[in-house]
Amino acid sequence: MSETIHVLFTSDLHSHFDNWSKCIHDMNTQLNKIQQKNEYVLMLDNGDHVDRSHPISEATLGQGSVQLLNHAGFHAATLGNNEGITLPADSLYHLYDDANFDIVCANLSTIDRESPPWLKPFETYKTPNGTNIGVIGLTAPFQLFYEKLGWETSNPYEELDYWVPKMRETCDIVILLSHLGVNDDEAIAQKYDIDAIIGGHTHHLFEHGQEIEGTLLTAVGKHGFYYGSMRLEYNKNQGLIHRKEGYAHSISKQDDVETNRLLQTLQIESDHQLSEVVVDLPEAYPVDWFTETKLMKSFVQTLEDWTEADCAMLNSGVLLEGFKEGPVTKKHIHQSCPHPMNPCTMMMSGNEIIEAIRMLETERFIQFELKGLGFRGKKLGKMVYSNIELVYHDQTNFVEKIFINGKEVESDEKYKVATADTFSFSWLLPPISSVKEKHYYMPEFLRDVLAKCLGNIKGV
Repeated sequence: MSETIHVLFTSDLHSHFDNWSKCIHDMNTQLNKIQQKNEYVLMLDNGDHVDRSHPISEATLGQGSVQLLNHAGFHAATLGNNEGITLPADSLYHLYDDANFDIVCANLSTIDRESPPWLKPFETYKTPNGTNIGVIGLTAPFQLFYEKLGWETSNPYEELDYWVPKMRETCDIVILLSHLGVNDDEAIAQKYDIDAIIGGHTHHLFEHGQEIEGTLLTAVGKHGFYYGSMRLEYNKNQGLIHRKEGYAHSISKQDDVETNRLLQTLQIESDHQLSEVVVDLPEAYPVDWFTETKLMKSFVQTLEDWTEADCAMLNSGVLLEGFKEGPVTKKHIHQSCPHPMNPCTMMMSGNEIIEAIRMLETERFIQFELKGLGFRGKKLGKMVYSNIELVYHDQTNFVEKIFINGKEVESDEKYKVATADTFSFSWLLPPISSVKEKHYYMPEFLRDVLAKCLGNIKGV
């Protein structure tokens, strides 16, 4: 007996809620067609639905996404790194308390307390014909970040070694929600007895499913411009899937009316939450991505003091807009610095600092349009320094000498440098690739330091 099983899915929305309404409209249209044929369908989300760069996610600490997934009738979701490491520890612990869908993530657990009741490695769904579909989830193991919040991640491959054989004892079909990235998905497909992988994290897009060693790989990019579907033809008598199809569908321009109503309610509630006045400024403080401003200089100095570092540096592009004279609310601060980026300190040698700053001072770096690593701005912009003085050669952009605390940097001396966590990743800034000692300040974001900076300006 053959059975047609459908999976509709989303991934890496990053709180682009305008697209979410269109996704739900299109998914509901397809869902209705499937249900009219009495065929089974699962609705799954692959993580990073939350992104605190959006005011709804900021004000509700991710609860808005849970309400939206509840409303849309999803069956299961896994956690992306934006759910996992951008929320305070207790907010993550209770994030899914009111979820009407299952949360599957096999490589995430708490350190000092019992894991929340909603967290499970996998869940099984039974079709009307008695076919068991197992859905397991995995998230990117950013252990240095998770441990700061009282959570820990395990090796995803070790979890698959343990769980896939157990799932195969009772599951006819195994589907992996993978928030690991395309390279890991391809490696997993070659090694494990998994029927289909819904991929994400690296924001790759497969408009048509790709098959590796019998495993169907699917992916829908980022920000909800696509949603995904899979169609599996399963013969229960033979115990085989004899046909697999996977697609990424670009969304239409039509919104789902009920989803829009919920989003409007969430927006009103969020605006109210973020309306709290943080400070009353005596004058306006504009921003400029390509020159050093009074606000940016004060921001970097506050970061240095707050982290008790030897020096600090931040890129001007981290502030998207300045502040007018008068009251400044939480919403204004969020609009200026929406990035889910944490303060960070690194113990760097003098040589590493020299190499890094020479990179940072190039026009290519200043104009670089970074996508990801927590940055939600346009261009990186000019680097602004605190307790660091640069001496240029013959009025060119080549940095000849660097002074920290009034003394020329010594090659082998170690310095505690404060910056944004974005710059701790070696692919963005290769000179720091050998830096071993890094400290991430969590759950604070850069905008928390910005709020303190504005308070210092006011003198409160």
